[in-house]
Amino acid sequence: MSLSQFANDAALCCRLMSVSMRGQMQYRASFLMLVAGTFAISFLEFGAVWIMFDRFGHLRGWSLAEVAVFYGLVNSGFALAEATSRGFEHVPEAIRSGTFDRVLLRPRSIVLQLLGQELQLRRVGRLGQGLLVLGWAWQELGLGFNPARLGLTVLAILGSASLFYALSVLQGMMSFWTTEALEIANCLTHGGNFVGQYPIAIYRDNFRRFFTWIVPLACVTYYPALAIIGHTDAPVSLNSWLAPLAGFAFLAVSLRLWRFGVRHYRSTGS
Repeated sequence: MSLSQFANDAALCCRLMSVSMRGQMQYRASFLMLVAGTFAISFLEFGAVWIMFDRFGHLRGWSLAEVAVFYGLVNSGFALAEATSRGFEHVPEAIRSGTFDRVLLRPRSIVLQLLGQELQLRRVGRLGQGLLVLGWAWQELGLGFNPARLGLTVLAILGSASLFYALSVLQGMMSFWTTEALEIANCLTHGGNFVGQYPIAIYRDNFRRFFTWIVPLACVTYYPALAIIGHTDAPVSLNSWLAPLAGFAFLAVSLRLWRFGVRHYRSTGS
């Protein structure tokens, strides 16, 4: 892909997202209520974590503030992925109705069309809640202003977003063979979001291996968080910076699998 073509595709994607944003902002009161609802529901989830720590004091040696770092990282990344991956989540429905064929006929990248299909602005509620929890944990742990630590935090959030976006892409890819893949994908997306809210070390060995070597959730949340909070089990600095890149690599693999699925798509016949 040439630089000019990439710039043209990026401009088109931004234009599509702009149209989606303008459409959602037509009813601002409804939009604000959706954002507030998403924010409140996310806080209720963290409230359950707080209640557990209020009852037991710690989780295998981990404090509430330390777990809040994991919570903030994974929820911020999950919110970014949710906001931009709606097009892939709609693929099963589009295949059942036959409207996915129209996407194939357009002279533009399929990924680009699905990426720009809908930008869910209400997810800013979950993003804001995740960042707020992360900021509270930052203050409680006395992490202070450290450019390297802040940079690693941003990289971990982007790596987490890439991983969850990749899971949505894989959900769309599975729809080429079965349109009932939604619940399987939810086990990894929403289930993975729940798993990432806690240190991966508290889980059983096979569970840890799965979310490290197959779905690299531990790489984008656990290992960077260890370095961010200065935990004694933290790996060397280079590994802390390299670990979040597993999310980007996982996304690249998922896009290759997506192209494989598109090549083998045979339409619904409708």
